[in-house]
Amino acid sequence: MVTPGEGQDLLVHRGEPEPPVPVPTPVPATAPAPGPPWRAAVTGPGARLYLSVLGPPAAWRDGRPLDLGPVRQQALLAALLLRPGVTVSKRELLDGIWEFDAPAGNVVPVYVYRLRQCLRTADGEPALITRDRGGYRFAGDGVEVDAVRLEEFAAQASAADREGDLAAAVEARSRALELFRGEPLAGLPGPFAASQRARLAERRMSLWLEKLDGQLRLGRHSDAVGPLSALSEANPHSEPVAALLMRAFYAGGRQADALAVYGRIRDELVTELGVEPGQELRRVHQAVLRDDSASLGLAPSWGAAGR
Repeated sequence: MVTPGEGQDLLVHRGEPEPPVPVPTPVPATAPAPGPPWRAAVTGPGARLYLSVLGPPAAWRDGRPLDLGPVRQQALLAALLLRPGVTVSKRELLDGIWEFDAPAGNVVPVYVYRLRQCLRTADGEPALITRDRGGYRFAGDGVEVDAVRLEEFAAQASAADREGDLAAAVEARSRALELFRGEPLAGLPGPFAASQRARLAERRMSLWLEKLDGQLRLGRHSDAVGPLSALSEANPHSEPVAALLMRAFYAGGRQADALAVYGRIRDELVTELGVEPGQELRRVHQAVLRDDSASLGLAPSWGAAGR
């Protein structure tokens, strides 16, 4: 293992400007706390070390924030953290963070050394980042990672769906969404971070759509209208969002508003993309026109709120 000295520090930072932070895509707010989302992430005693990538990368030990260093050092941590237990070669790390502008020298072992120092737990415990002949690996047993908890909550929601427990599925997805603290991996450079940012953003959207569909099926249309309106504004060409918003408006006795949603998105799809709405959105439109609540998958008591 290379132990860095002053010259190595200069090698890492020279010629490495901080990239601009991208503007996040708007999504319904979940009012994240400034510290780690302990309540959402941990069901038992709090973990000693908590790592977050569902927002700007961050870490806390016993609730106190840690300094993860410059953005490319954070990007290296993310590249290992999001592949737990998988050995990642030095070449893969360089390509995933710098792509075509990878520096010569020892930048990877220097960053690994610094991250080990930052994230070390009790004396004598194994390092969270290990090295073998193939490269580096994140070995974070016992460390709380929000991306891992996200998938655990999503799995709980899927299990509840299979058991027919819609309320439990909605609750599990709500807890998963509470883990997001903004745009995933915000500010990190490189193609690996970009691909993971897109993947996690899509995961977030899927959780929102599944949660909101569950709320409509439970008759909670008033809870769904606000988030769906925000999603529709941020994603004006999204047919799944438009279909859910139409169902929510219709369930609240707002048939005209539901039909207006269809008219708006159809105009935008035809004018801007040159396509007609897809089959599912047309089906929802026809069900609203026919006053066919059964075809819209709404709770039996839907009409009490607005009809």
